[in-house]
Amino acid sequence: MTAKPIISIIFPVKNEGGNVRTTLDSLFSVKTAYPFEAIVVNDKSADNCCDFLQTYPQKKRVKLIHTIGVGAANARNVGAENASGDYLIFCDAHLEFEDWWIDHLLQPLLSGKTDAVTPAIGAIGDSENVGFGQTLMPNLRIQWNPEQNELFETAVLPGGCFAIKRTVFEDVGGFETGFKTWGHEDVELSIKLWLFGYDCHVQPNVKILHLFRKSHPYKIPYDDYYYNLLRMAFSHFNAARIQKCRKLIRRRKASDIEKLVLQDGVQMQREAYFQKRKYNDDWYFKKFNIDF
Repeated sequence: MTAKPIISIIFPVKNEGGNVRTTLDSLFSVKTAYPFEAIVVNDKSADNCCDFLQTYPQKKRVKLIHTIGVGAANARNVGAENASGDYLIFCDAHLEFEDWWIDHLLQPLLSGKTDAVTPAIGAIGDSENVGFGQTLMPNLRIQWNPEQNELFETAVLPGGCFAIKRTVFEDVGGFETGFKTWGHEDVELSIKLWLFGYDCHVQPNVKILHLFRKSHPYKIPYDDYYYNLLRMAFSHFNAARIQKCRKLIRRRKASDIEKLVLQDGVQMQREAYFQKRKYNDDWYFKKFNIDF
């Protein structure tokens, strides 16, 4: 009988308060047939939210890694670099899990039906409010997909919870390494996966619960959010869509942020991506009927 693969479950953490503990408590309390490790990447939290791990009953199954404020995308990349598993599950640090969620979420990956998969995601405190993967609106904001009964394709994998083959994650270069604090990291990775010829699906028969907050527990400069938007655009979009992204930036002149993006070598990345990708951005936006 073939041994089951090890699963690495990666939690980026920044100022999560008591959420890290409740999330891990939930993770270790539910049933699964798979061996797994939890990797907590503490990205310079200021609230001691990971201190409890020093005496945590399951501490031997948790890798705690400290980073110096590298941002949401790179914190996830650091977790992947330190993972032992052949399959990676990226999770927010404010989730609740159900029995067998790992097993059922992995099934489409193990059977070769997809390369990355997200569960249905409900709201803690309102479990009937459920989203099924995401798509993009004309302003590139995310929108939840409606429910379907069987495995189905999704334009965007929500960063709150999704599983991916490690080989696929590494082949596309992981999350965007040039991104700042927060913003667009799950959208960029999803677009990159599709353009490079990989598939992203929703497994609607698995549901996890997510704590949806009205504000972030740390400051996100508008410039960082818009920097990430333009870096994504220059990495993957044609000239017309890059111009549309410029017009989405209202807080300050887009040219100032664009100058920084170009100084950081995005053109070389663009050329490398365009050579490697299987499809272009016209294909992606047409496939998912996104008016952008």
